[in-house]
Amino acid sequence: MTSEPATSDSHPPAPLWRRLMAMLYDSLLCLALIFVVTAAYTGLHKLLISIGLFSDRYATMATPGGSVGHDPVLTLVLIASLWLFFGFFWRRAGQTLGMQTWRIRIENTDGSVVSWTQALLRIIAGALSWATFGLGWLWQWLDSQHRSWTDRLSGSRTVQLPKKNRKQ
Repeated sequence: MTSEPATSDSHPPAPLWRRLMAMLYDSLLCLALIFVVTAAYTGLHKLLISIGLFSDRYATMATPGGSVGHDPVLTLVLIASLWLFFGFFWRRAGQTLGMQTWRIRIENTDGSVVSWTQALLRIIAGALSWATFGLGWLWQWLDSQHRSWTDRLSGSRTVQLPKKNRKQ
């Protein structure tokens, strides 16, 4: 859980470079998650095909050299997996592992954690931000409260946390 609830003025907005570094770190974790989920999905597919529960179309997709095509179910499973990954961390403490490393947190203006709906909106806005060549992230330089599209669309904010004092 969050260590301390924040007020709307307790932490400054996170700078863009910290956000990007946290995204880079988290993208490696997401890549690993995608590999694991895809492997599990493919293994389950092959099992269901071998016992005759899937049609010939799926059997053709699963054979080497077969017409792979696009599997919309796998796409939905991967999107759901990423939503669960980010939602779990953002709902738990407002931070993914990359965000913990770079001392930034996602929160509502009252310092509370975001909802599952807000997490989904952040993922959608993040995809739109990247699809527009980063415009959604650069937007924080134009916004008076330094909010990116992900912050604005989800009604949340990304803040920078102070360094913890290490007593020895």
